[in-house]
Amino acid sequence: MQIEQCLVEDFHSFKHAKPELVHSCQKAIQEHINEVNTEKMERPLEATRMENNTSSCFLMERKTHAKINRKKVMLAKLRKSCSCTPQKLKNFLMDFFPVLRWLPKYRCKEYIWGDVMSGLVIGIILVPQAIAYSLLAGLKPIYSLYTSFFANIIYFLMGTSRHVSVGIFSLISLMVGQVVDRELLLAGFDLNDDAPPALGDGSLQNDNLSNTTAFNLTIVGINAECGKECYAIGIATALTFMAGVYQVLMGIFRLGFVSMYLSESVLDGFATGASLTILTAQVKYLIGIKIPRSQGHGMLVITWINIFRNISQANLCDVITSAICIVVLVSAKELGDRYKHKLKFPLPTELVVIVVATLVSHYGKLNELYASSVSGAIPTGFIPPKVPEFSLMLRVALDALPLAIVSFVFTVSLSEMFAKKYAYTIRANQEMFAVGFCNIIPSFFHSFATSAALAKTLVKTSTGCQTQISGVISAMVVLLVLLFLAPLFYSLQKCVLACIIIVSLRGALRKFQDVPARYQVNKVDTLVWVVTMSASALVSTEIGLLVGIVFSMLCIIVRTQRPRTALLGQIQDTSFYEDDLEYENLSTVPKVKIFRFEAPLYYANRNYFLKSLYKLTNLDPNLEAARRKKYEKKEKQHLKKGNHRTANGLGIGETTLQLVPKQIDFQALVVDCSSISFLDTTGVNTLKEILKDYKNLNISVLLACCNPSVIDSLKSGGYFGKDFGCMQEMLFYSIHNAVLFAKDQKLPADCSV
Repeated sequence: MQIEQCLVEDFHSFKHAKPELVHSCQKAIQEHINEVNTEKMERPLEATRMENNTSSCFLMERKTHAKINRKKVMLAKLRKSCSCTPQKLKNFLMDFFPVLRWLPKYRCKEYIWGDVMSGLVIGIILVPQAIAYSLLAGLKPIYSLYTSFFANIIYFLMGTSRHVSVGIFSLISLMVGQVVDRELLLAGFDLNDDAPPALGDGSLQNDNLSNTTAFNLTIVGINAECGKECYAIGIATALTFMAGVYQVLMGIFRLGFVSMYLSESVLDGFATGASLTILTAQVKYLIGIKIPRSQGHGMLVITWINIFRNISQANLCDVITSAICIVVLVSAKELGDRYKHKLKFPLPTELVVIVVATLVSHYGKLNELYASSVSGAIPTGFIPPKVPEFSLMLRVALDALPLAIVSFVFTVSLSEMFAKKYAYTIRANQEMFAVGFCNIIPSFFHSFATSAALAKTLVKTSTGCQTQISGVISAMVVLLVLLFLAPLFYSLQKCVLACIIIVSLRGALRKFQDVPARYQVNKVDTLVWVVTMSASALVSTEIGLLVGIVFSMLCIIVRTQRPRTALLGQIQDTSFYEDDLEYENLSTVPKVKIFRFEAPLYYANRNYFLKSLYKLTNLDPNLEAARRKKYEKKEKQHLKKGNHRTANGLGIGETTLQLVPKQIDFQALVVDCSSISFLDTTGVNTLKEILKDYKNLNISVLLACCNPSVIDSLKSGGYFGKDFGCMQEMLFYSIHNAVLFAKDQKLPADCSV
């Protein structure tokens, strides 16, 4: 109150006030000033020197951040999340089903034509691709159609992207097929695709096609008799269910950051390696030979060995059909790419090829006359839903993890790419829920794992897609095939489906053309791509993904373990400094060495930091200190014996010069910390160690351009002493300030002790 009273008094009234009031106000103001000074002294102060003809010092005051009671914050969030109000329930439903937000605002006149057109085009493309990709998954075509239908409907309800096409994807189908083949082999089934179809629980075949090799699956806890097809879809649905559960759990615990560890190089290498595996798996259908489906590591090499061993058994009819189909498909794709700006929608080449090939195969009786392998009966309608077998889930739980991660990463990356292109936002966490339920719910309806696909998404956007209404239209096209048209594909040759798959891999296989350009941009990323691609192709897709992630992390660790280091020189007539090995016409600062370390300083690169520092400055303070002690000891021994000549044969007056080597041509070492993002305990101790070692040689160590986290680590580690009294003489906010301070120091010219 006294201070306020003193402040409201104007100068005139204050001058004529009573002496007691004046004395009281002066005392109150002085006490207030002392309190302010005391408070400022308690706050962390950091010093720097700025260039202004002479080096002047000023103090920078760090902001005082209020301490957060994490326990209270967590309890408040938990209380808020557990509370339930009508408005909160409404918001939850609208967040969980984004269709409730955007569908009422749908601009029918503006959007409907583009959505219908893109939906029809995608549906036409989806049908032949779904039938073809069933070969990759080792399942019957009907299950691929189920997958395509349910995925589009569920993503329409739960997805946040307006453009991505979610459904059957070649890479995911391959990963599912590898697990299915492995489990079929372990259960004792023949992997030959042309074996008689099995009849078991959930089989779609007629009684006259029953398989006499039905297998009693008591080994996995299933008491009912089940054939090969039944067991295969059982494995696929269990795998899909587990992948969906993983994705939902990742969404609940907000583990979307896992996708950050899959770099672009890892994903591209993984996709290219898997494409080589897919291509290899389809060659036997192209030429119509019957070889066992290889399993385990090295499948690509083993398959090619079997192909060349059985090349004499190639079916001439399949070879001719494959050659014609590939020529037609590739030519149509190239023409479509060249004239895509003139075409309103892509040419439905796959559908045309399938229709023509089916008609030729049916009326030419290629299966009966030339033993050409065909798709066989594809039934209509839906199988009653069935809960995936829990015992099978335990067998494939580990295989489902990479499947879940790859499916999620491809979906989110495509969603983000097209959201950025068309200026809207997506919610990555909701995308994880959407793709998770696109796996969980269809697994009850005999479907397998899904993901977003780049090729179909590009087609959707090019044909005018505006919202996920187009996905519903595509699902209706698939439903039409499921209910009425599926039996018409009975005579479709498998070699035609293989051609469609191989031609669809053009984009991934073209990545080989980008290797030289990728190498010019970044050699390390190219190496990561090559390693991931090789491991995915030559070992297995799952191992390839793991190898890619681990190798990319090792590359990052190695790059921080052995980062770039440099001595800096001054750019003439400026206050800036750069690497004297990279730039011309830099001036050397007399008596000062400026060292830059371009990485965090932590336990793994401590030795490299010291080694580089000693090498570039041409001085190891430990060796120099040991050398001086050695000469001092010899000198004392000679003096005790009364010899006025030292161990080197020099006079006493010459000893000092002999002790100090000529290469010590600096009196201050400035460490540029601008690239040091953090310090661990080892890093702080390393800086304290060089501070002590160089101090013994009368060389000052000055730190420049430290970020706040590095400064805090140095303070906590006691680098500046207990009271931070020497901080303003050790820490600088620019290299030039440190250099000016070093020049002002009064040290002997020869830097001797």
